[in-house]
Amino acid sequence: MAPVSFGRRIAELAALHPDAPALVFARSDAGEQVVSWSELDRRGDDMARLLADHGAGQGSMVAVALPNSPQHMMVTIAAWRLGACVLPLRYDLPDWERTRLLAVAAPSVVVGDWPLGDLPGVSSAQLDDAGRALAEPLPDRTADPAIAIATSGSTGQPKLIVSPGPGTYDPDAPTYQTAQQMGSGPGQVQLVPAPLYHTNGFRISHGALDRDELVVLMERFDAQLCADLIERHQVTTMTMAPVMLLRLARLAGIEGRDFSSLRSVLQGAGPCPPWLVRFWIDLVGPERFFVSYGASERVGVTFLRGDEWLAHPGSVGRGLNTEVRILDDEGLEVATGEVGEIFLRQTTGPTAGGHLYLGAPPAKQSEDGFTSVGDMGWLDEDGYLYIADRRVDMIVSGGANVFPAEVEAALLEHSEVADCAVVGLPDEEWGSRVHAVIEPADPKAPPSTGDLRRHCRERLAAYKVPKSFSITDRLPRTEAGKLNHAAVAAQVAERADTAR
Repeated sequence: MAPVSFGRRIAELAALHPDAPALVFARSDAGEQVVSWSELDRRGDDMARLLADHGAGQGSMVAVALPNSPQHMMVTIAAWRLGACVLPLRYDLPDWERTRLLAVAAPSVVVGDWPLGDLPGVSSAQLDDAGRALAEPLPDRTADPAIAIATSGSTGQPKLIVSPGPGTYDPDAPTYQTAQQMGSGPGQVQLVPAPLYHTNGFRISHGALDRDELVVLMERFDAQLCADLIERHQVTTMTMAPVMLLRLARLAGIEGRDFSSLRSVLQGAGPCPPWLVRFWIDLVGPERFFVSYGASERVGVTFLRGDEWLAHPGSVGRGLNTEVRILDDEGLEVATGEVGEIFLRQTTGPTAGGHLYLGAPPAKQSEDGFTSVGDMGWLDEDGYLYIADRRVDMIVSGGANVFPAEVEAALLEHSEVADCAVVGLPDEEWGSRVHAVIEPADPKAPPSTGDLRRHCRERLAAYKVPKSFSITDRLPRTEAGKLNHAAVAAQVAERADTAR
């Protein structure tokens, strides 16, 4: 099959089975909205004409600032039909962050309900009212580039990651081949619990549509509803951040739920504690659980299945169409088992040529074209990669390097810890001291400092054990499960100053 544009692919599938469901939107109140392929195709056309009237077209950028919804999916298809690049954004960005990001993006049109000043905008109400005009059919256009993802990265400055390559569906592309290895394909059911402004939610949902799968899109993640949806819709595949897997694992009676329909569960978007991986391997079977590592920059990816993980516990796999190197600060390869900076080079696929940053300097590259996004890790003797942590989050305490992810993994084994964040705080003696912020499973009965410290001492070297703890009602994770460690550290320090 020859590659076809994203917009054309939806039209083909709508012609193939117009009345079949393409999308199930699962609201947080447990209500559902079903969208057929013909409706998805028709509304994509209607919204494309509306966007064109507001300045969108070939080569332009359309910012989509909507919550998870059918509207979000439809207007993205509409923008691609015009040949525009789509930038999904958080719909609830505060004014200050929103203004800075839009200044970098300079979109032709913003879709959402923000006050925009002079920027052209299309509101959600206008999308609802968009009707089919009596006009010639839209020409088939291919967006190139098709996708941009917003991030602040480690600098705190807004930047866009623009992926090179045309917006086309190509079943022979490595991305789609990998999805097929995990059981994806026509007739399968893809659960999307992530927000659509995140690369996982955005790419996975539209990739699943292109593969002729039924997409079950959650308004926002809720563990109880998620388990219900897996059973109700016989979900076959899903991708989850570690915090989502954790909250599902902590559901009462989870081992008794019927997850037999699942063909694959893919863990990504951050390090996952080994005990949690083992839990899911036991729950769904080693041949159905997968671990991957990559970045929004799409400079490469590693991948492994549960049975491989059991042979290499803690690993995130070997390069998939990707070469992996671990380099020191001088750019030299480190010895096997030694921690250094992770550099990747993708060898095949449309993004093998790299990516483009808007609003930031290029990502760090080696002389021979390997790229780093700032993560630290090591390789074992079989070439399997292990993640230590983000370089920016690493704590240097008393001259020793402490990786928060390792300490967090140990703390999350404690039955009274629902979530945690480990950060470095200024310390006169140690330079930085290891501090843990705990979200207790029972806010009325949080674990004691002594109990937490004993728990950590049984699992970690002494210098990694947190020297101080604090309790919070809720850690500020994004809907994608991401946590800004620097922001957490600043909040802890501010509270300490206020309390003095």
